[in-house]
Amino acid sequence: MRIEGLVAATFSPMNEDGSLNLSVVPGTVERLIGDGIAGLYVCGSTGEGPLMSSAERRHVAEAHISAVHGRIPVIVQIGHDSLAEVRELAEHARACGADAISAIAPRYFGCDSVDTLINCLSEATRSVPDMPFFYYHIPALSGINLDMVEFLEKAPRKIPGFVGIKYSALSIHEFQECLDAAGDQYSILFGCDEMLLSALAVGAYGAVGSTFNFAAPLYNGIIEAFRRSDLLEAQALQLKSVKMIHMLYDRYRGQPGFKAIMGLLGQACGPNRLPLRALSDAENKQLRIDLEQIGFFDWGRSE
Repeated sequence: MRIEGLVAATFSPMNEDGSLNLSVVPGTVERLIGDGIAGLYVCGSTGEGPLMSSAERRHVAEAHISAVHGRIPVIVQIGHDSLAEVRELAEHARACGADAISAIAPRYFGCDSVDTLINCLSEATRSVPDMPFFYYHIPALSGINLDMVEFLEKAPRKIPGFVGIKYSALSIHEFQECLDAAGDQYSILFGCDEMLLSALAVGAYGAVGSTFNFAAPLYNGIIEAFRRSDLLEAQALQLKSVKMIHMLYDRYRGQPGFKAIMGLLGQACGPNRLPLRALSDAENKQLRIDLEQIGFFDWGRSE
């Protein structure tokens, strides 16, 4: 399973009381497809998957799969510390029409070796051996930073549906090694938006990102400039991404700022679940000012 282009790591929309607000999903999906998004990654970190109940995650997956209606691939993130829960989420994802599943490793006790990680993922996916599966490698949140080249070599032997890795780590050299090891047999999707150009330079063809939800034109511009060998243009566009993301993490706590931007663009996704802290009214007002100052409304999504 090879996905080329931008895969949006979707937000899970919520009401002010923290309950799900799935009525906005169809409109959001239409906007993403209109922006040239090539796929969706649902219930991941951006989607606050770990902060939702399994029942809520099922509802979020169903809403996105229904809204997409087969036009682009939908990958559902099913990771959980309970492998029994992972299996149930995997079976549900297959039943409701997901194109692939993905999972972060169990995090509370962690995995002490590549073999342990593979055993966990094998057990988690054994009830859906025919389902395409991406391992979600995100050491900054999982605390698990194992050798992904070794993982690529061993994983297919025990995970029948294994198709690749969502690589959300900063090690460009290991990402390049993974691309080389994967060849045409497996897909390695890059997951650090602010480093997309660096990933393209070592061979990336697909990426999963949070900021693709509201700045897909910028990232598609980076890809297009790189493909036509206009490195100066690609660098200039990537710098816009770097400055935007730096500002959002420095002043707006990252993900809460990302979600707030959707509201400024007329597609409110609501507040965050604790321990993520949603922006205050004052912060939302300042966010608009800061976005205007970096020219976001000229090169990001239009309102």
